[in-house]
Amino acid sequence: QVQLVESGGGLVQPGGSLRLSCAASGRLFPFNIMGWYRQVPGKQRESVATMTNGGRSNYADSVKGRFTISRDNAKNTVYLQMDSLKPEDTAVYYCNFKSIGPAYDYWGQGTQVTVSS
Repeated sequence: QVQLVESGGGLVQPGGSLRLSCAASGRLFPFNIMGWYRQVPGKQRESVATMTNGGRSNYADSVKGRFTISRDNAKNTVYLQMDSLKPEDTAVYYCNFKSIGPAYDYWGQGTQVTVSS
C-alpha cells in the first residue's frame, strides 16, 4: 500500500501564496498519477491539479494560471504552488495517488487552506 503525508496548509490573505507538499511511501508503482483535490462542506470533492510520473499535467479551469503542480520522482513527492489565492480557494486539500497497472487509489489526510482577510 501507499501512504501519503501532506503539509503546507494554513491561513493566507487574498493574493497571497502557499506551497503544499505530499510525500509518498510504501509500495510505489512506477506508473501513476499524483495530484491534488479539494473539498468544501456540502460540495463534492473536485480535482485541482494532477500529474503523471512522466510529467503530463492537468488543471481545473478555476486555478489555471495561478497554481502549479510539480513532482520530484526521486523524492516521491508532489507539490502544489498556489499563487494569487482567492477566498473561493478555501477548502481542505487532499493529496491523491492513482497507480496504473495495477490500479489502486490512495488519499492523504487532508490539509486545510484558508484564504481570508
